[in-house]
Amino acid sequence: MPKTIAATPRAVLVGVQLPSVSDVDHEGDLAELGRLVHTLGYEVVGKVTQKRAGLASGTVVGEGKLMELAKLTGGSGETFTGAPERKSKARDKWAEENEPEEVLEEEEPETFDEDGDPTAKATVVVVDHELSPAQARNLERATGATVLDRTGVIVDIFHRHAKSREARMQVEIARLNYVAPRMRESTGGTERQQGRGAGESSLELDRRKIRDRIAELKEQLALIHADQDQRRYARKDQLRVALVGYTNAGKSSLMRALTGSEVFVADRLFATLDTTVRALQPETRPRILVSDTVGFIKKLPHDLVASFKSTLDEALEASLLLYTVDAADPTCEAQLEVTRGVLREIGAEAVPSLLLLNKADRLDPKRRAELLEKYPEAIVLSAHAPEDVGALRQTIIDHFEKSMVDAHLVIPYAQQALIAQIYENARVVTEEFDETGRKLLVRALPAAVAKLTRLLA
Repeated sequence: MPKTIAATPRAVLVGVQLPSVSDVDHEGDLAELGRLVHTLGYEVVGKVTQKRAGLASGTVVGEGKLMELAKLTGGSGETFTGAPERKSKARDKWAEENEPEEVLEEEEPETFDEDGDPTAKATVVVVDHELSPAQARNLERATGATVLDRTGVIVDIFHRHAKSREARMQVEIARLNYVAPRMRESTGGTERQQGRGAGESSLELDRRKIRDRIAELKEQLALIHADQDQRRYARKDQLRVALVGYTNAGKSSLMRALTGSEVFVADRLFATLDTTVRALQPETRPRILVSDTVGFIKKLPHDLVASFKSTLDEALEASLLLYTVDAADPTCEAQLEVTRGVLREIGAEAVPSLLLLNKADRLDPKRRAELLEKYPEAIVLSAHAPEDVGALRQTIIDHFEKSMVDAHLVIPYAQQALIAQIYENARVVTEEFDETGRKLLVRALPAAVAKLTRLLA
């Protein structure tokens, strides 16, 4: 008996271009939304876009576009409230006078199907804006499809990709904060609960359970973060490099190339949600630690920024930030500004940094020249080219070398146990022995020299 193969869910993208948004940025936002939707496993079969002076309060798009959207999903295109519509000549006159100004430009819906079937119905509608609960309900009534907004898509991707216990708890907090205000009363929701919480409706009880769960998760995360803070404090005198940048810019590939670690690498959005810290390879003296961080994205939900504070702290406390950009992406300049904006938000803009234009193997000479003209200080490289990675490694070492100083240390024979710590925090240039002990000429950061001097005092 042949197996039944589940069809790939079909999705329609919806976007409203406001006057403050350029055509290029609007197209880029929709293209990025398409990649997000694809990451969830949906097939994008259509787009409905509209230029408007502002978002329609009830359905985001105007009535005409709502009907076009409904044709793609098989819905009625109407939002039923169950209440009779109040008639008003003044209301009808106002609507007639203001509708032409409200809709600035109309476009035909763009549809495409791998089978070339223009009548294929979508089961999911994804809106490139944050929806209120009322807007989501109205769109679901009009289209008969599941409705997601950009925030919901990103939260769902994070939920699927979270692997560690910490990441799963962080994503659950963000997800619960997203779901709570969008919960609806069931048909029996007016019934009252008995026992604990008497007097609450089922919806109120569910929301209280969510608040309790969020509080529980935050308590557990506080313990994990306290342990992480201790580990970071133990590394405070070490040289630390953090890879930061837009999602899918190639940070994990660079991490693997620089450290030789088997970090997860995939050509998809938000493949990395956990912080990984490894030593630069071949190892240097003093040792240089490299950390990979969660990728950023335009309109990254604030709940996720807050939830992943511990990951972002790696950037805040790093000695050097490597801004990693997918140079082959046409919107790479905008992506770089998003990265800088998030880092400004957490106060990391003052950390020394290098700009890496990654995926150079996909650049044509003209585009390469354009980027170098705009970013003359940037390093153009490919994470898959050993010579590029080797040059970046040396650049990192040279960056720290400029801040190092030479110092003479004398280690009495009774304190030889400190030798390992000296080699950990400094590079030994020369070594001699006499009756007083071991004499070393070391090169290290001023803070490391001061620390070693105190230990030998």
